[in-house]
Amino acid sequence: MRHNDGACAKKPLGASVVPKKKIDIALQGGGSHGAFTWGVLDQLLQLEDIEIVGISGTSAGAMNAVALAQGLTQAGPEGARNLLRHYWTQVSRASRASPYKRTLWNRLRGDWSLEHSPGFIISQFTRQMASPYQFNPLNINPLRDLVRECFDFEAINSAEGPRIFLSATNVRTGRPKVFRQPDLSADAVMASACLPHVFKAVEIDGEAYWDGGYMGNPPLFPLVDETEARDIVIVQINPFERAEIPTTPYEIENRLNEITFNASLMKELRSLGFLWEIIEHDNLDRAAYRDGRLHRIHASGAMCDLGVSSKMNAEMAFLDHLFEIGRRTASEWVNSEWPEVGKTATWRPREIFEESLQPAHLAEGTSREPKK
Repeated sequence: MRHNDGACAKKPLGASVVPKKKIDIALQGGGSHGAFTWGVLDQLLQLEDIEIVGISGTSAGAMNAVALAQGLTQAGPEGARNLLRHYWTQVSRASRASPYKRTLWNRLRGDWSLEHSPGFIISQFTRQMASPYQFNPLNINPLRDLVRECFDFEAINSAEGPRIFLSATNVRTGRPKVFRQPDLSADAVMASACLPHVFKAVEIDGEAYWDGGYMGNPPLFPLVDETEARDIVIVQINPFERAEIPTTPYEIENRLNEITFNASLMKELRSLGFLWEIIEHDNLDRAAYRDGRLHRIHASGAMCDLGVSSKMNAEMAFLDHLFEIGRRTASEWVNSEWPEVGKTATWRPREIFEESLQPAHLAEGTSREPKK
């Protein structure tokens, strides 16, 4: 059963009902940069003709996913907007005790980076010398308490709201794990956001899990296979491309972080592209073969200006800055792309498919464009 805010309320005679566009939303992870997604969702939730039937998320995307789902289930779009704001406000409050603070010079320059923060520098050195099992033997994690305080997993696991799929990485097997209702919990959310250099692996039913970004950031195929929507809107935090070649150790680490956490998404996009080609060539029934239309909301230019260390910056001023970028980006996307949602794909990532294996049955020069 899908959430339909106000579905049981009586409509005045003659009142028009706005037809809903059923969509799935896939939310990338990226630490504090997830506040960009908060802004995107806040803007989308003000659309009258939107119905979110499925949500996938990883790490910070998992946090946004459960906040979105719980809010929609309990109080509709406005409830979701309020819960998202409450969660990110609490994240900022919890960070006040963090040793990761911008320097005075960074503040004067308006630089959100923590690259020169003494606390951040010490933590980077420490993680090279010891693991969380040595420097944090009690496994203290304020975020875990915040998740338990903010979210009602009974509501999240109910059949009344959107379907939710949270990605984690199985430490022992190296395979992806997707947590679904009715098995979502605070531990499942924390597993999706467990950075192995910072926290101990999260153990659930005898298995240990790390951050889902390594294997599904965010997972797409559960949305394709298990929801009724054909349109998937990807909210992307980590840029695919950067114009500059990294030359310093810090820049190299930053770019490696982005490449690593985009790799799984690129593989799933290539698989979807392969599926499109087969459907097109053999004129197969799209409904039977679970075809999908892709859409993307991103702000690569703005996000490229932010280094990896800022993903640990949870100052409210920074979160609000990202929130506003998200709202502005989503507003522009709605104006230009939303009318096409439900009709055709607005994003066809051809550059991702350039090095993909082309199906042998497709003749050279065959169009790789999916039909509308």
